[in-house]
Amino acid sequence: MMDADTMVLPRIGDAAVEDPWGEDRPRRSTARAATAAVTRWRIAAWLLPAVLTGALGATRIATAGPSAGESAARRAATSPWQGIGLTGDDIALGPYHLLLRGWAELFGATDLALRVPSLLAMVGAAALVGALATRIATPAAGLLAGLIFAALPTSIRYAQQAQPYALAVFAAVLATWLLASALDRPRPRRLVPYAGAVLLLGLCQPVALLLLAAHGWVVLAFRRRDTVRWLAAVAVGLLPVAALLAVGVRDGGRLASGAWPGATVLAATPGELFGVVALGGVLAGLALFSLPLRYAAAICTAWALVPALGLLALAQAVPVWSAVNLLFTVPAWAVLGGVALARARAAGALAVLALVALLAAAAQLPA
Repeated sequence: MMDADTMVLPRIGDAAVEDPWGEDRPRRSTARAATAAVTRWRIAAWLLPAVLTGALGATRIATAGPSAGESAARRAATSPWQGIGLTGDDIALGPYHLLLRGWAELFGATDLALRVPSLLAMVGAAALVGALATRIATPAAGLLAGLIFAALPTSIRYAQQAQPYALAVFAAVLATWLLASALDRPRPRRLVPYAGAVLLLGLCQPVALLLLAAHGWVVLAFRRRDTVRWLAAVAVGLLPVAALLAVGVRDGGRLASGAWPGATVLAATPGELFGVVALGGVLAGLALFSLPLRYAAAICTAWALVPALGLLALAQAVPVWSAVNLLFTVPAWAVLGGVALARARAAGALAVLALVALLAAAAQLPA
């Protein structure tokens, strides 16, 4: 037995003291609850915008009057297969007309049936807007961005029209989401689906391939070592589109239709792009507060601005300036707006979101 003078007591920091009540143990239930809450927010960030877009887009989809651009789609859907060519005045419509012809074979050629692919594309785009903003920022930013996109009059309008623009919007968001994923975890196989999204984008709307200029700027500015792999993926996606466009241009077709970018045409673009000029002003103002030079938001800043500048430069040579040719950039503005609102106080974010909803609703009222 050791006496008190020779006894060595363990230091408190080294002793493994039993805690029978578990008061000092990690709160596993709290951690699980926090993880579950984040998971629910991530699901809500894409699910709620998708549901809202579907509900708003389905309203009057069967009763809305046909637009000027839908007549060609209706003819293609009811024509013999051999009567649908990939050449003509507007070669961009060829692949979409083939899609509609196959769709009509399965579901009929009523106005409602022909508009459903556009509605589904916009629903998918809204979900991806929420997912993209969640990836580059937070679930709150994703939810706000998705709701902004769903409320925009142009999102609703083109969800109700049998035209390829909704599919191009979906392809643009998908390509950007896949690029962000590939750049965050760079592996060659992650760029394979990105190449497929580029192919889909080019088939839906060739002029929307201006998005690649924005993607290229982001890769060069922030992920330069991945440039070669990105270029290889782009080449894989572009080769079939380039072959198709080459045949069409050789036969006298146009890549896109539009106007010369005069002052009057340019001034009307924000209203046509967002449904009402005031909405364009709100989203542009929010974009200023999203710190666009940081990598997280830079991908959407480039997406919003670089294609517009590219189209403006192209329109100096050929009359291709049109708001519908920039429709694929609208999700970028929604993401920037969502990122900005997520950094504001809850009351302020809700007030701005309510303003967006009010302006959007006013734009839907009959003139």
